[in-house]
Amino acid sequence: MKRNIVIATLTAAALATGGTVAAFAAGDDEATATQRQTNTSAQAAADRDDADDSADDRDDRDDATEDRTAVRGADVTAAEAIAAALKHTPGTPVSADLDDDGADAWKVSVVKGDGTEYDVRIAPDSGKVLGAQRDTDDDGDDRAELAAVKGAKTDAREAALAAAHEGTVTEVGIDDDNGTVAWSAETVKGNSHGEWNVALDTGEVTQDRDDDGDDA
Repeated sequence: MKRNIVIATLTAAALATGGTVAAFAAGDDEATATQRQTNTSAQAAADRDDADDSADDRDDRDDATEDRTAVRGADVTAAEAIAAALKHTPGTPVSADLDDDGADAWKVSVVKGDGTEYDVRIAPDSGKVLGAQRDTDDDGDDRAELAAVKGAKTDAREAALAAAHEGTVTEVGIDDDNGTVAWSAETVKGNSHGEWNVALDTGEVTQDRDDDGDDA
């Protein structure tokens, strides 16, 4: 009788132990599956980030290629184009762009004393004025830009001259994206495309915080 009780006790203990092991095994499998799902989600997010970075890099390379193409044969600098535009159309220059919608000319935007704005096109090889057209697309932004640069110690031409130390300037204009109004300039130097901010008061050139110098 005692023998049967002992056997029954041992059998129950063995079953209990096996059940515990099975429970632990099931728990391990569930934890492993959860970890595997977490790792998969993290890898998918990393892949998306890599794809976004790759797309940004392609855009930067395209910008650099377009800029290098634009400066070929452009003997007239941004500062010289602005000076030529002001000689033809006196006023306050607010921007200059060498590659405007694929046009083979500098486009200098000048605001006259009466508030009207003109786009003056300058030949990039000779500095000759190709024409001037009044800009009728006024949404108020130009007035805000003009107010920002009025009285500034550094004008668009001087900003272009300052940024030229970093490379060939292909564009200069007003930038207030970061809350501080400044001149913004884009340059090319070798295979590199750069974006710079030029302070209105001091003319100090600093690299755009959103741009770290991209190679094509």
